[in-house]
Parts: sequence; C-alpha cells; structure tokens
Amino acid sequence: MATAGSKADIPKNLLAQIQHLEEIFTVDTKKLKEITNHFVSELAKGLTVEGGSIPMNPTWVMSFPDGYETGTFLALDMGGTNLRVCEITLTDQKSEFDIIQSKYRMPEELKTGKSDELWEYIADCLYQFVETHHGDCSKMSEPLPLGFTFSYPATQNYVDEGILQRWTKGFDIDGVEGKNVVPMFEAALAKRGVPIRLNALINDTTGTLIASAYTDTKMRIGCIFGTGCNAAYMEDVGSIPKLAHMNLPPDTPMAINCEWGAFDNEHVILPRTEYDVAIDRDSPRPGQQAFEKMIAGLYLGEIFRLVLVDLHDNNDVQLFEGQDIAQLRKAYSLDSSFLSIIEEDPFENLQETFDNFKQRLNIVCTRPELELIRRLAELIGTRAARLSSCGVAAICKKKNYESCHVGADGSVFNKYPHFKARGAQALKEILDWPEKTDPKAEDPVEILAAEDGSGVGAALIAALTLKRVKEGNMAGILHPENFK
Repeated sequence: MATAGSKADIPKNLLAQIQHLEEIFTVDTKKLKEITNHFVSELAKGLTVEGGSIPMNPTWVMSFPDGYETGTFLALDMGGTNLRVCEITLTDQKSEFDIIQSKYRMPEELKTGKSDELWEYIADCLYQFVETHHGDCSKMSEPLPLGFTFSYPATQNYVDEGILQRWTKGFDIDGVEGKNVVPMFEAALAKRGVPIRLNALINDTTGTLIASAYTDTKMRIGCIFGTGCNAAYMEDVGSIPKLAHMNLPPDTPMAINCEWGAFDNEHVILPRTEYDVAIDRDSPRPGQQAFEKMIAGLYLGEIFRLVLVDLHDNNDVQLFEGQDIAQLRKAYSLDSSFLSIIEEDPFENLQETFDNFKQRLNIVCTRPELELIRRLAELIGTRAARLSSCGVAAICKKKNYESCHVGADGSVFNKYPHFKARGAQALKEILDWPEKTDPKAEDPVEILAAEDGSGVGAALIAALTLKRVKEGNMAGILHPENFK
C-alpha cells in the first residue's frame, strides 16, 4: 500500500489523467485576479440603464439596521419544500430578538397546480399561525406587519411588489410569471380574513445581508453558497445610473440583490472545461447562470460524474475497466454531499469512498482509482471555493472595502469540507494581503456564518421600511396606505 500522498503505485495512464485534471481544474492567482477585475466591471454594468448579464436588482431596502429596531413582525418564507412562518420580536436590548416559528409542508401538487390554490394554502397556514399565537383573527385590532421572503427571480420597482420573472425550484404555475404576486397574495389573505399587512417583499440574500448586519456592525456583504449562489450589498444611489430618474440624493444607500449566478454568461473570462460546456448545453436554460454552474451545489456532483464517465469511456484510460457503469450514467444522480463524503474520508484507506461507490453505483474501485476520485473531488471543490471568492473580492474592490465581514449561508458554505479555508486563501491571493504575524488574527475580509436571512432578515426589512416611511422617505413604496 502506498503511503498517503504517494503516487508511486498509480499506473502511468491514471497518473497522466490526474495531472491533466489538475491542469484544467486549477485556477491560479493570475486568473483569479483577471476574473475579479472583469467581475467589478460587470457589477457596474448591471447598474447602468442598458444593464448587463448580472441583473443588479435594487431592493428598496435603504439602510442597514442600527440594532435599536423594535416591534413585532411576521416573516413568511416560501421555499421549494417548506413554508416557514416566523414571529419575530425585536427587543429593547440592542441587536437581540425573540423568535417563534412553524413550518408547513409545501404540497407537491400545489407547485404545478392553479395560482389561487397556492395563495389560498399560504393564507390558510398564516391564519392557523396567527390564531395559535394571537387568538381569534376577527378580534385583532391592528393587522400584523409582514416581510415576505420570495426567493424567485422577481423585478421590484417597489419594496411592496414583486413581478415574477420565472418560476424556479420545481414550481410551474400558469398565470403568475410576468405579474405582481403581491395582489394575489393579499386577495387570498382578505378572503380568509387574515389580519396581516404586507410591508416588504424580499429576496433571501438581501435578508441575509440585513440580518447579519443587525448583530454585527462590520457586515457589508451577504452571500448564499448553496444549491444556487447569490450576493447582496449596499450601494450608493449615485452609483446606480438606472435609478437616476428617481432624483434621490447620491449618497442614499440602496441594497442591491446582485443575482450574480449570471456572471460571464458571455463566456469571456471563466476557465470552463469541456465538462462545464456539457453541463450548460444539456441544462434547461443553456447560456444562463454561467458562474452558478461552476460553483453551486446543484452542479458540483454533476461535473464530477461527467469526468468519471468520460474517463471510463476513454479507451486510453479505462477507469472502472470491465464494470457496468449504468448507475453512474444517470444525470444529476450525484449531489454535492457525495463529494463532501469523499473529501472527508481519511486518505489512508478511503474506505468510505470505496463503500459509497459499491453501494450507490455498483462499482468496485481499485486503490489507484480511489486516489483519482479523491483528487478529482478536491479539484472541483477547490475550484468552486476559489471562483466564489472572485465575487466577494469584486464587491470589496468596487466599494473600496479594505476590511469587512461577509455573512454567508447555504449548504455548500455550511457543510462542504474546506470550503471556507479555500475561499479565504483565494481572497488573500486576489487582494494581496501580507502574511499574518499572528495566525489567530482575523483576515481583513472575513467570511462568516450568516444570521437567518429569510426569517429575521425579512422581519427587519419590514421594520426598516416602516421606519423610513414614518420619517417621510416614500421612495419605492407602491402602497403608502399599508404603512399607516
């Protein structure tokens, strides 16, 4: 048995393959810097009237919280599998809150059913929640303010509207795309007699930014690294040409929901391999979400799978020689958790990887094959983390942030092995940080676990919106009567 890290026992053809994979999947410092610089210009382009690939949506969230917000607010999070309802009380203690929450299953049949059925089901869940925690809905004197986390691509000309661009996450309901979802939601609430007033429709990434800033004043960016990827940050209105018609003071803050998965849809800078090209070609929307397809959890396992199938079918390599790889040929059959297991497996014996391939794919691996599999998982996981950091570094460069905190959420950030350390190393290379004298000291830009964006974040945005309306700032408010 070769010692850990020794390549002496790997047959020459597999060794050549490992070296080839290292060449195509490694992103060096020079390339990271090129990508970041292009990213900065694309962020700016998205803010212009003409626009660019990255949508850079203004959210009408116009301040960071100061930690002294108070009041009771509801938050509704409409995800792909669950409906989460929270009641958040922002207390008199700075940056503290109390939360009660309930989860309701999102029935599969509703996701492809009729629009009215979806909204009525949501209204019913809210009715149950309010009855449980506040008693008889018909006897409530004041309606409860609500922040609605609607994490689907939506155009927002106002904080209290959202025009659905397209359904994602398995939803496909006729008659909603291209329309404002708020009147549909409000009609269902009125019909059911739910005493709730919608104050803000938000995206989960913007919520992540605001919730994280509530408890940590150094927070400047909110990110999601999960099944998909996204970021939000606070821009000055003076740097947003597409809002010039509003005639707002140039130093007015405005949270921007980047929707940066669309970075480099033109394919001019990202180092795509033939496998990335294949993923895009066979995806439901070719030519879209170029950045996301290289870094998000949904695709990492698929890149890995495509490489292994290619190496098996390549006569010079003959990975898994003489074995039936029918299971491995199923598209999207491996998710990022499959790669996580491989990366966490102790290198000495790679037993768990061996067992996983045998049980899940009916493939028996040799030791050299296991070593190739391990190296491939590392390369794909490392590339994802390093490319992710280009987006973070681009916002820092655009805003001249020398040091700040970044709040990150999502399954890849929270669960994928070494993702945080690899991302931090890439930031150091891109932003040219000096070596630390104290290894325990913070990096100038630290990516930390975020606060709950879709719950606490939504409630805070409802509170901030209410606060600014009371102060007379009516920018981006469609229905001022809902804020009385």
